[in-house]
Amino acid sequence: MFDKILFATTGTPVCDNAAHVAFDIAKKYNSTLYMFHVLGLPSRGFGQLVVDTRTGEEESYDLDYISWVKEELKNTYDKYLSTCKSCEIDSIAGVPHTEVLRKARKINADLIVMGAHSRQEETGATRYRGAVGTNMQKVARGARCPVLIVSRPCTTCLWYFSNIVFGTDFTKASFSAFLFAYKLAKEIGSKLYIFHALDLSQVQAGKVVPQEEIEARIQEARKKIEKLYARYLKEYDNYEIGIWEGIPYVEILKYSRAKNADLIVMAHHTKEVDPETAILGGTVEQVVLRASCPVASVNHPDKVSG
Repeated sequence: MFDKILFATTGTPVCDNAAHVAFDIAKKYNSTLYMFHVLGLPSRGFGQLVVDTRTGEEESYDLDYISWVKEELKNTYDKYLSTCKSCEIDSIAGVPHTEVLRKARKINADLIVMGAHSRQEETGATRYRGAVGTNMQKVARGARCPVLIVSRPCTTCLWYFSNIVFGTDFTKASFSAFLFAYKLAKEIGSKLYIFHALDLSQVQAGKVVPQEEIEARIQEARKKIEKLYARYLKEYDNYEIGIWEGIPYVEILKYSRAKNADLIVMAHHTKEVDPETAILGGTVEQVVLRASCPVASVNHPDKVSG
């Protein structure tokens, strides 16, 4: 399923959680892991100085510096490298998200693994709880393969992936995410949970929604799930359907904890827009930042529609 995995890293502790997941997946699926670090932009056009993304300091960009960076990455992830069957380490100067996407296309990556942020100081800040990093946003939007985002230590994962939660809102974008979740669950024998959050966040203040209406909408959502995904599920019976009402990101987080999920799969966005211009949806963004397990964002159908 994952022949080639691209692990985009800053080489700092903020990427430790993503590193743990990336190397573990590579070990389980005998994948080739490409560890990739983007140094930063040249200070003046094609000048020989770069502003290092880790330290913020200017460094002389030459072959010796590249070799030093690669050696530092080897030392940083030494305990993981010994468990990896095949690993290639590369580093280059440039715009981080542009180079990550270029590298993914070059190697024809099946999966990109990265953290939600690139700077250590952001993890404890208020802004960390409100918005994901710009580079992650742009990589998730442009990637032709699923992007696995790891923002916190995984507290439920035990030899990836036993319980997969797929969150759907019935849009076209969600169908690509379903294909990825379904194929992964089927290949490795995971339990697949198909979940829909009945959005009550738009209910006007003071308005009470009759329970009969809520129950009717839940039944309608169940019929939609069966209609959209039934032809696939006939070949796979290890699944469960869940429909809860409330604020979508809150409910999917609660549901995932209840099911001991070790992977959440969602569409990159929920609106019917061009994937090339879509902005990471508010629901998946909040799930990314708060989930206790990795979250896979799927934007393009390229790697999942075969």
